[in-house]
Amino acid sequence: MQHVRGKLKPKFNQCLRLVVEYDGSKYSGWAEQRNARTVMGELRTALEPVLKSEIELVGAGRTDSGVHARGQVAHVKYSAAKPAVEPFVLAQANLKLPAEISIRKLHKAPLAFHARHDATEREYVYQIATRKTAFEKKHVWWIKEPLNVAAMQAGAALLVGRHDFKCFQAQDPGRPNESSIVVVNQAAIEILEDRLLFRIATSHFVWRMVRRLTGVLVKLGLGEISIEDLQLLLEGKEHSRLDVAAWTAPSAGLFFERVSYN
Repeated sequence: MQHVRGKLKPKFNQCLRLVVEYDGSKYSGWAEQRNARTVMGELRTALEPVLKSEIELVGAGRTDSGVHARGQVAHVKYSAAKPAVEPFVLAQANLKLPAEISIRKLHKAPLAFHARHDATEREYVYQIATRKTAFEKKHVWWIKEPLNVAAMQAGAALLVGRHDFKCFQAQDPGRPNESSIVVVNQAAIEILEDRLLFRIATSHFVWRMVRRLTGVLVKLGLGEISIEDLQLLLEGKEHSRLDVAAWTAPSAGLFFERVSYN
């Protein structure tokens, strides 16, 4: 038996790897919370009756309230005499899940697999609309003023490499001593018709980092700050004129895009 959070749980002997997509508009984020509706909570409610077992459920990354995912990866560990039939679990769990959450893929994984610890890279995409849209309000941030896209692209290119993101970091109560040093593998602004996509990939992110980076890039595109201002922020140098927290982009446009593993 395992001792977890003060109570005994069965020793898990089976593991599944899930790829999950969700519209986070109605949810208080990924992680389970008391008295709040979360994506993880809905998945647990759907999976435990199908697997007929208590489960360990862990995601590759935490998404905040209102944030979406196209490629969240999670592991589910459970107890059974023999592995569950994967297509059956996938179909039955999806029937039980709300319309805004879907398990895209479900496969057996080694018992040692850990969705968060084994991940080597995570990618987020932020969607900025350059025109009013009748159908995508929940999934974009509409910027009404013209944007200098070339300036934003130059700013995004500066993000690649090792930087101290303490100016872009919100205090995470769950990880009070988290380092603000992050190595960015990829960062770019892509143009897709009437939409700008800010794409960024790293091994890990500090809390609110992507939304605050998006806000700063928009300020750059509006001509309200300079490339030199962004360089100062990437050196961890705060300035009273650069109110990064106040420029945090809305959660609606943010998508957890993919997770990579070796």
